[in-house]
Amino acid sequence: MSSLVLDQYAPLLVDKIKQESGDMAFPIWLLVNPRYPAIHHHIWTPILEQIQDRVYRKLHARIDTKKIFIKNVASQIGLVSNTTNSSAEERAKEIVVFRESVSECQPKILITFGTITYEFVRRVFECRHEIGPQYWSTTNLGDEFERSIANFNITQTNRIPLLSRVKKSGQSIEDRNYFSWEDNENYFRETGRKIADRIIENKDSLKIWI
Repeated sequence: MSSLVLDQYAPLLVDKIKQESGDMAFPIWLLVNPRYPAIHHHIWTPILEQIQDRVYRKLHARIDTKKIFIKNVASQIGLVSNTTNSSAEERAKEIVVFRESVSECQPKILITFGTITYEFVRRVFECRHEIGPQYWSTTNLGDEFERSIANFNITQTNRIPLLSRVKKSGQSIEDRNYFSWEDNENYFRETGRKIADRIIENKDSLKIWI
């Protein structure tokens, strides 16, 4: 879909994604930034298709995707990185509220998209260093994804960062630009496979099935 078409529908998509959807008691959460509504469609949808396909082939079961909890966690694009007092206070309040929600509901898989939402979640979980969104290059975020998969533990909340951009011919391409399914098929396939394998390994501990 061209960026022109996405721009035409962007206000509607932003309004829709600002509202929480799904079931907070569901073990899978998606955290999104409403400034980039196309991420959900262009990044998550093809990965979810890969997850569902692999899960069905292995378990003959399907994830109840309608119950996946989707939440906007950054009301402003600069919420995490902005250092003004008012923004810092708003950010701190949102972090505390979200931390309480995570503590209460104990999601097992918490998926973020891009730099802002992942740095936000790091602060929710009180990671030692606030290194800032600028640190999370495509390479660093990819490395963090691999660590999250390698250290997956069903007894805790697993933070799994996904890219909000993909690479083509060595250059980063934002999801809002022309999007090549062929060039990014490998990322979707490998990411979906790795998440699916962790779900399959812990199938009896996850109440996510239709």
